[in-house]
Amino acid sequence: MTAGALTLLRMATLGMACALGMCVARATDDDNVLNVYNFSTYIGEDTVRNFEKETGIRVTYDTYDENEVLYAKLRAGHTGYDVVMPGSQWANRLIAGHLLHKLDKSRITTLGNVDPQIMKELIAAGGDASGDYIVPWLWGIGTVGMNVDKVKAALGDLPMPADPWDLLFKPEYSTRIKRCGISLVDASESVFAAALHYLKRPISTDRAADYSAAAELLARLRPNVALFSSGSYVDDLASGRLCLVYGYSGDISTAGKRARDAKVSQSIVATVPPSGALTYFDGMAIPADARHMENAYRWMSYVYRPDVQAGIVSSVFHSSAVPTSRALLTDEVRNTPALFLTPAQMALMEPPRPVPERIVRLRTRLFASFKSGL
Repeated sequence: MTAGALTLLRMATLGMACALGMCVARATDDDNVLNVYNFSTYIGEDTVRNFEKETGIRVTYDTYDENEVLYAKLRAGHTGYDVVMPGSQWANRLIAGHLLHKLDKSRITTLGNVDPQIMKELIAAGGDASGDYIVPWLWGIGTVGMNVDKVKAALGDLPMPADPWDLLFKPEYSTRIKRCGISLVDASESVFAAALHYLKRPISTDRAADYSAAAELLARLRPNVALFSSGSYVDDLASGRLCLVYGYSGDISTAGKRARDAKVSQSIVATVPPSGALTYFDGMAIPADARHMENAYRWMSYVYRPDVQAGIVSSVFHSSAVPTSRALLTDEVRNTPALFLTPAQMALMEPPRPVPERIVRLRTRLFASFKSGL
């Protein structure tokens, strides 16, 4: 066979392989493109821009509000995303569904900067026994956030309770506070975790009776809830359209910073309840059908640098998995309540754990009924 004929044969073989979808990774892995899918308001102001400038890789950055949206998109397939940030409690479903790529951690060159305890919590919360599919992004607590001045004004002669959870779950408080706006995150697992915690039941229980009890508690709160939001509540709290929220500590602290930046004279805080709260751990993963693997690993290696982590934390006020980044933060950020917990406070926090699919279905059904007021 002549050299020209051999070349034609190789081209024909490559064309057939591409037609069968076998050459996509090779053809695109070296492209200067990275497609990232993350929670909204969950990135530093210049993280993407600086990564692009440093690497020459063009980033497409899309956002979602809740894990359910990410899960549905990955289940549908052909997302085009190279890096996603699932909540830890969803990891086991993503892994079981073969929706994530097994990581080669040797290609994450800065992984040694990550706190081993945070890595351990992430793995335990996600049911990723081998720890091969997900690495940390950020973490924080699910808690009560409030505009202190507006809540006090709404309560009138009723004293502020020692436990902020009472503001939500005791009707004598929530019926007064509803006049200035109460919001809950639009996420079944987070809302039921809060109710179960208040009832002193395990937040990842697999007992249907526990969820029924939580549903009864939530039903008493429902008439006083104005909004279910996992995104817009940040601006609504900052602007004064809401005064009490159940949400994520980083979001609540971000609302406080936005109010300060706008010179709004209001004290917005993410509380650290003396009875404890809920921890959440969000991770980074590579979808099974990712096309730009090398660029995904470069992104992961980049974001674990202390300077990059400090930039992210300073923008979003969620806690970092890279302890050495703390020294690079301003005093304003370091002194933010709920951002850095003491060992005693951390001992009171309840981390999520995977629950059986039957519980996921039950929780989803009860949450839909709760939202509709049925």
